[in-house]
Amino acid sequence: MLKVGVIGVRDIGNLHADCYRSSPHAELVAVCDIIPERADAAAARLGVARYYNMHEMLANEDLDIVDVSTGGKENGGDHYAPVMAALEAGKHVLCEKPISNSIEHAREMEKRAREKGLCFAINLNYRFTPACITARRWIEEGRLGELNFVNKVLWIANPRDDEWFHMRALHPHSIDVMRVLCGDIQYVHAFMKRSEGRTCWSNASINLRFTNGMIGHLTGSYDMTTRHPMERTEVAGTKGRLVLQKVFEDLWLYPHESDEVIHVHNSIFGGIQGFDDTFRVRIHRFCEQVAEGAAPDEIEGSGRDGLIVQEVIEAAIRSQRDGGVVQVPL
Repeated sequence: MLKVGVIGVRDIGNLHADCYRSSPHAELVAVCDIIPERADAAAARLGVARYYNMHEMLANEDLDIVDVSTGGKENGGDHYAPVMAALEAGKHVLCEKPISNSIEHAREMEKRAREKGLCFAINLNYRFTPACITARRWIEEGRLGELNFVNKVLWIANPRDDEWFHMRALHPHSIDVMRVLCGDIQYVHAFMKRSEGRTCWSNASINLRFTNGMIGHLTGSYDMTTRHPMERTEVAGTKGRLVLQKVFEDLWLYPHESDEVIHVHNSIFGGIQGFDDTFRVRIHRFCEQVAEGAAPDEIEGSGRDGLIVQEVIEAAIRSQRDGGVVQVPL
């Protein structure tokens, strides 16, 4: 049984902790937060040890996995120190997305995990839903033929107003799903818009070219109402087109040579009752892979995956800031 400690126990950290408790491969043994009241409340609720200092937790607990659920600027500014400390202590790590809001820190974290031979994963939870897995299988089976284009939209409400918060905090999800289905992205050309009164570039329109020749587009917004969020992924090829709605709710396949449409609804897949359940399937898969002795480069939704999507996002930021097409480091 893998012993797990969680660093950072606000809402997301508590959700992660619950996911480990339901894993057949893991045992949650400790939580840590620099805010004593948070650590105390989580430890009391979960019945585990509590710490206010991550170094004390790493020294006193015989952990196999450290979960980093801290936040910080653009939801990733506080990830670097605990991830690096856990890796130096020889622990496997699962980190909440984004890997970091600093691309330099992201590169360093991923490099150190490789050097240490440790499993390093990012909570890119959208790719682990049954619907997304099925969409990927259809593509690999050739049901869409030669892939031509992908369109992705993700529109939600978020009033936080750091300049690049929308891109760095939200779109690791978008880019990762597009990568999983369509491959690596080579070039990016972005246009962004601030809504009135905002500092954040809260709306983005991004053109993409993939290494396999596909073209694509991402439209994102943090200015939608909470009543009408939108998430949709469309992939089209020479033999058919698929549409993935809200990453886990509905999946359609439209074969070009048939009048019939294949529609798979989440209730057929089973097990995903809402967005929080996507955390469970992701965390359970990480625990399963570590328990089975998977090599670091076999980890799904790895630190490498998290770094690559952040490289795409940073390329989009450079495109908006400086103008023109930007090549993504591969």
